[in-house]
Amino acid sequence: MKYLFVHQNFPAQFVHLLRDLHRQGGNEIVFISETGRMQMPGVRRVCYRLPPAARVDAPAPVGELARGMQRAAEVARAARTLRGLGYVPDIIIGHHGWGEMLELGDVYPDVPMLGYYEFFYHPTGLDVGFDPEFAPRPDVAPLVRARNSLNLLALAGPGWGHTPTHFQRATYPEWARGRLTLLPEGVDLEKCAPAPQARMQPFTMGDIHVRPGEKLVTYVARDLEPYRGFHVFMRALPHILGTRADTRVIMVGGDGVSYGGRAPGGATWRQHMLAELGDRLDLSRVHFAGRVDHGSFRRLLQRSDAHVYLTYPFVVSWSLREAMACGCAIVGSRTPPVEEFVHDGRTARLVPFLEPRRIADGVLELLEDRRLARRLRMQVRAQAEQELDMRTYMARYHSLIGQLVACGGRPALSEVA
Repeated sequence: MKYLFVHQNFPAQFVHLLRDLHRQGGNEIVFISETGRMQMPGVRRVCYRLPPAARVDAPAPVGELARGMQRAAEVARAARTLRGLGYVPDIIIGHHGWGEMLELGDVYPDVPMLGYYEFFYHPTGLDVGFDPEFAPRPDVAPLVRARNSLNLLALAGPGWGHTPTHFQRATYPEWARGRLTLLPEGVDLEKCAPAPQARMQPFTMGDIHVRPGEKLVTYVARDLEPYRGFHVFMRALPHILGTRADTRVIMVGGDGVSYGGRAPGGATWRQHMLAELGDRLDLSRVHFAGRVDHGSFRRLLQRSDAHVYLTYPFVVSWSLREAMACGCAIVGSRTPPVEEFVHDGRTARLVPFLEPRRIADGVLELLEDRRLARRLRMQVRAQAEQELDMRTYMARYHSLIGQLVACGGRPALSEVA
């Protein structure tokens, strides 16, 4: 089959599907994107660029919608070039969050489209206003409407959609959910697997060294920022480190901002929290690893004695699924996206997101109660094997694609793939 993928950042959520299609053999794959340095065998990339006119100074809501429409135009331009060269895909697969697919139905009117619907924003009740420490901007409602306009335009157009969790599907209006198949994402359970012996051996990551017998608390996010609870986790550290002199903390994540706003005064959130905590934090036992390769990330999870995952009511990170697969003893936030994956006392210890002392107590409980930690590790791995297997995910994905191609993009599909 011939595939056309679209996402501003290659390869994004489609990395596992791309690898599987290449392993199958016999497929032609073209990927339209704006950025991305990764190279993948069997995938031809076509890059688009936003012209300066797409970056004009405008009120945030206007700019949000304008950039989406500009992306749609540039992706359509690239697709017309492909069509002029004779490339007509059997299916188009992409992400609807940035408007890139909005004009592809004009270029390829008879080609089925499968769009990834990640999140429908709300001015209240979900991520916006969840953390009382950060008051929403005065223009948040218009900005949310502008951002959702791209979702709504996509839902009004041709094609079918899918989304990975019940929580994410429920953020969309009820009338739209009939167009969205629930397609739970999977994990490579062979690569992401427990390694119990790792916690008894020395661990090294760059210039960070953890000795046998030391307890290791881990935290992972794309960027160290409030949306993923970095600020409240940092405030939990003085109590954790003060109670357990044998404990080290390794945090993985960049200093950028993936979601939400920047720290006051132009500082990074890491700098901001270090300044707030001052000498209450023993920096000889707190390590910031930055962003790491996936192999180092997996080894870190396998060595972890307690892994902390916190998030606003927002899209859950891939790292949570991988922590489950690695059999981590997880301390998670009691927020809906996390509660869909793990359950308090059965597969994790869940704590209130906004309470650093409760986060600290959850970590300390797992460090001190070995029997509980062992049971949670075993049960969360068993759950991952049952619900997050990559082969099942790929089989469902291929089935959904096959149904769309067979019926010309207008299927009578079930709610769950």
